[in-house]
Amino acid sequence: MVRLRPGWLLALCAAVLVVVAWLPWLTTSADGGGRANAIGGVVGNVPLPPGFGAGQLIVLLGAGLIVAGAMAGRGLSQRWASAVGLVISVALVALTVWYYTLYVKGPVAAGYGLYIGGAMAVLAALCSVWSLVSTPERRP
Repeated sequence: MVRLRPGWLLALCAAVLVVVAWLPWLTTSADGGGRANAIGGVVGNVPLPPGFGAGQLIVLLGAGLIVAGAMAGRGLSQRWASAVGLVISVALVALTVWYYTLYVKGPVAAGYGLYIGGAMAVLAALCSVWSLVSTPERRP
């Protein structure tokens, strides 16, 4: 029988979060409308500052979370990988909330990508806690 490993679920949540970064995170109907994704791509009239921001950091940390989840799922330094996965996933939740508070104001509304990304970050945090708790103790 196949045993479900939470590390692989953590890696899956992180992969979905990274892919969701290309979906619309911000939408507006003002001045002809528009939408923007987390990476900084803008179609229409959504005001985003140029340069590196919270969305790009979400994608970079998501890539690191994929690696930590795969290590925990494979059993390579499982306790450390799960702990790092927990730290990264909590940071992703905080960054998603920060992204929301930075950009969702006035005529700009949150798009469905932001909600899916936030849900994946929370689910990744839960999977990393599950992975950390289910790590077997090693006795010398």
